[in-house]
Amino acid sequence: MERKVIVAGWGQITQPKELNKPPQDPMGLMSKASQRAAERMNSGKILTDLDGIMVIRTLSRYYTSPAGQLAQKLGATPKFTHVSGIGGNSPQTMINLAAGMIARNELNSVLVVGAEAYVQRDKNSKKVESALFRGIPKNYTGDDLIGSTLLERLHGIEHPMQGFPLFETALWAASGLDLQPYLMKIGKMWSKFSKVAVDHPYAWTKSMKSPGEIITPGPANRPIAFPYTKFMNSFVTVDQGAAVILMSEETAKKYSQKGSQTVYFLGGGYAQDRQRFMIEKSDFTSSPPLKAAVEKALERSCMPLESLDCFDLYSCFPCAVSIAKKMIGITDDDPRPLTLTGGLGFFGGPGNNYSLHGVATLAEKISSGEKSNGLVTALGWFMHKHAAGIYGSEPSTGEFKNHDIIDQKNCFAGDAPVKIKHQVNGPGIIETYTIIYSLDQKPSYAVLYGRTRDNFRFIARTPNNPDIFKQLTLENRVGQKVNIKFDSSKNMNIADLT
Repeated sequence: MERKVIVAGWGQITQPKELNKPPQDPMGLMSKASQRAAERMNSGKILTDLDGIMVIRTLSRYYTSPAGQLAQKLGATPKFTHVSGIGGNSPQTMINLAAGMIARNELNSVLVVGAEAYVQRDKNSKKVESALFRGIPKNYTGDDLIGSTLLERLHGIEHPMQGFPLFETALWAASGLDLQPYLMKIGKMWSKFSKVAVDHPYAWTKSMKSPGEIITPGPANRPIAFPYTKFMNSFVTVDQGAAVILMSEETAKKYSQKGSQTVYFLGGGYAQDRQRFMIEKSDFTSSPPLKAAVEKALERSCMPLESLDCFDLYSCFPCAVSIAKKMIGITDDDPRPLTLTGGLGFFGGPGNNYSLHGVATLAEKISSGEKSNGLVTALGWFMHKHAAGIYGSEPSTGEFKNHDIIDQKNCFAGDAPVKIKHQVNGPGIIETYTIIYSLDQKPSYAVLYGRTRDNFRFIARTPNNPDIFKQLTLENRVGQKVNIKFDSSKNMNIADLT
């Protein structure tokens, strides 16, 4: 018989930017978050008795053996340790794994924990555009460090802040709206996220932003990559940690708290896109693996979408939330909250580990009776890897004992990658684009994705021409013609708007 899985403890920590004592490194923050999870259970012994420790890979600092080092720090001797790969899907993926192992009676108690310490407190530190992977060594062997193809990197698309705006431009085109009304729609959604962060005790940002503040470029809100300003991007440079302790129902009964609702893990799902990279995607406004991961979680938990009280949708950028709503079937007038924390732009985006804060926050709301249940989604890279989890105050009649094994064996969703042409000469049709800005708020270069006349995908840069940048921002150019020439001296395709 399958064992029920309980979220028995949870803890979060945020280390302020201004400190009057030496800062904790990620290992220290993980230890503190774990101790808070244990305190939630009124147990000083639970951490030393853990069967398993799963660590979300730290991106801001390198540890040779993070799970082993944390076990030693906590005085634990677990029989199972594991460290995740790279990707924002990791916390929910690890919870799905831990829940499966507990349901199969392989483990009784598992700590899932992660933390980042990105804040550079040295005033002489050089400002860098993206320090996301500064803790990953050069000899790292996992291919999950790679988010884009060599061809894309040659044309200037490498980091999330460059890639996700491509989804947004395509969504703008699909909306049929002019730019300002479309941006205002995004701004209103993102403003609501900022309001949630104001009331969250562990949020990094505590100031509500109006829709106008969010979408209007300025000295404090510079353009990053069209159509996104800084306030539409994840806030990565934070010091935050979170931990949850999962247990079998039998084990958790020893630590149950009077007056608190039990928090059950009801079901999870995981899926990967067959179209891994942006350049391989046939549709920039959808995500078949996101849909698949959520549908798996709903089916396994026996929980219909309309019965859910709330969501914490992975919110690295507005487009991620918009596509999640579309894939899950959440309408614009749905009154249920889309975030419980304020999202990565306002609550904070600690590397791989954001969604563990979403789970911990949901667990607190279920425990207190504020919510009965909820769905957490998590994604890695450019809509490539997706995990979902459903949690509630009542046990499920469904079965998920082998869900993690099934998902690893058959995780792919969506169509095969589109065919790509590396060197293009001739006409094409634009499918999406972005403009990358430099630190001085001036356009640096524009990148287009599109189709050739014989239906191959291309990527191209435009000339560094202010008139072209103006054309791309005044009206949506998706679906319009472009002429492309391969420049062998630059080893890239150059596009001129017609």
